[in-house]
Amino acid sequence: MPGPPTPVRRGRLPRIGASVVVLLAVAGYVAAQYATGGRPAPRCTVTAAHGGGSSYGFTSEQAVNAATISAVGTSRGMPERAVTIALATALQESGLRNIRYGDRDSLGLFQQRPSEGWGTRKQIMDPVYAAERFYARLEKVPGYSRLPLTVAAQRVQRSGFPQAYAKHEPDATLLAAALTGRAAASLTCEGRPSGAEATRAGDPAGVDAALVRDFGREVAPRPAGRNALRVPVPTVPASAGAAERQRGWELAQWAVANSSALHIEQVSYAGREWTAGESGQKWRTAQNPPEPSRRAAVDEVRITTGQ
Repeated sequence: MPGPPTPVRRGRLPRIGASVVVLLAVAGYVAAQYATGGRPAPRCTVTAAHGGGSSYGFTSEQAVNAATISAVGTSRGMPERAVTIALATALQESGLRNIRYGDRDSLGLFQQRPSEGWGTRKQIMDPVYAAERFYARLEKVPGYSRLPLTVAAQRVQRSGFPQAYAKHEPDATLLAAALTGRAAASLTCEGRPSGAEATRAGDPAGVDAALVRDFGREVAPRPAGRNALRVPVPTVPASAGAAERQRGWELAQWAVANSSALHIEQVSYAGREWTAGESGQKWRTAQNPPEPSRRAAVDEVRITTGQ
């Protein structure tokens, strides 16, 4: 005769599943530590222009994507409010990461869907293309700059959770103020590459290509030595100087946001300079500013890469 049935241990499988999850998490942590040499990934911080204690910390990967979104917007002539809407949307949809997965066929920074006419998978995974398409649809929303952010974003995205965009508005506002150049010297990054990237030298040609990719041909970097570039600040029509200076800070803080990815060691503009370092160097008074008779301090941004 068969023996009595073996009791089922109901807690065993959940415990095994939990153990597997823990082991995978530990393995992921160990892999990340190995890839970065045991150091945490580079970080960036943006602070409120006039104090008040508001700040937002994010990764260098997020900084690169945020800088691209902002640059594409201002190059289209979009106002800062449009950039804020775009950044809040990307924070909600992807965490400002260019991901290859999502709900159904959603992809990229804004989780755009090929099946909904946003473009091909390859196009949507291009951050410049994705940002262009977002702004193109936002422009068609009547009075978008006066609408609540959640309403404006929802008119573009048609999300199932439209109110979710609201929680990102404070951080997106700080980012937009810095990356459009209105809040000068408000964005800093550690600027050090991690993992295998740490052994690769910087390349001014790579910085040149990235500037043109994000801002277009209007930006025309010029060589300034073996590992440096001078980026002339484009003249803003009908400007009394403030708009040109804002454009200069936009270019300067774009460079800081891209410092880890492009191995940028130093950025100088308007008598201030940022230098890469593990402690996340702040903007400081330039040690060797241009002669007073020269306007180079506000006419150009100087970008120096690591050797």
